Parts: sequence; C-alpha cells; structure tokens
Amino acid sequence: MSFIKRKHREVPRLNTAALPDLIFTVLFFFMIVTHMRTDNLRVKFQQPQGTQLTRLTKKSTTSHIYIGRKQESSTVQPFVIQLNDKMVTPADITDLMADARGRMTSEERKTQIVTIKADRNTPIGTLNQVKQALRQAKALNISYNATETEEKQRKNL
Repeated sequence: MSFIKRKHREVPRLNTAALPDLIFTVLFFFMIVTHMRTDNLRVKFQQPQGTQLTRLTKKSTTSHIYIGRKQESSTVQPFVIQLNDKMVTPADITDLMADARGRMTSEERKTQIVTIKADRNTPIGTLNQVKQALRQAKALNISYNATETEEKQRKNL
C-alpha cells in the first residue's frame, strides 16, 4: 500500500481592496435615487387638539394643504392657503389637484389622501371652500391634522 501525498488546499482569500469603492458606489446610488421631500412652509398655524388620532400609513400619495397666516408678516392678515409648496386660492386647488390625479395610476388614485393642516382659528368658510374645491377635483379622501390633547398625552406616558 502506497501513500499518496495530497497537498493541503486552502480556500483563496477574498480580496477586499475594492469593497470600500463598492460601498460608496451603492451609497451614492441610494442618495441620488431617494427622494426626500419637504414642504417649504410659508404659513404659520397652531394645530387644534384632538382625542382620537391616527397616523397616515402611505405617505407617497399624500398632498398637504396648509391654512394659516403668512409667516413673513407681523400684521394680522387674512388666512392664506398653501398647497404643498405653492400659495393658492380655492379655485387653484381644483386645477392643481385634478392635474396631480391625472398623473397618478388608478391604484394611486385609490390611496390618495389630502391632509389639511389648518390653524385652530381658521374660519369655517375657508375650510368649506377648500373642501368644495377638493370635491370638484375628485380628491375625496381628506385627513385633518391635529395634536394630541395634554390629557391623552399624560395617559400614554
């Protein structure tokens, strides 16, 4: 019986010299592709308080309407309306929302939500004008933004 000498085989080492380049390339890709959207608020408002609040689940099809007074102004002015980043009138809301809905797929239209963030002292007439404009644009899923009451906040702690 003869013995066959076998060489000890080792697994070749992984070359990690290109790993930092790969990581930074992937990081750069995600930084470019990710769309971080924030609205430039030009309206100041105090949110009303509520007791039965829920969080929005899908925010990609959400449009924000802000109702309050202009931020730059120190004098008492009438309430103004801001749709996402634009200052608008109730008549403009119908056209802009209809254009936005026209660019959406049928699945996105079903999940579209319009969030109204209004000052607690906003006249009900202004809110009704906004709601009528949204109804004409067929944007019927409306959410109102509020903060929790202090009583409910204490219960949650």
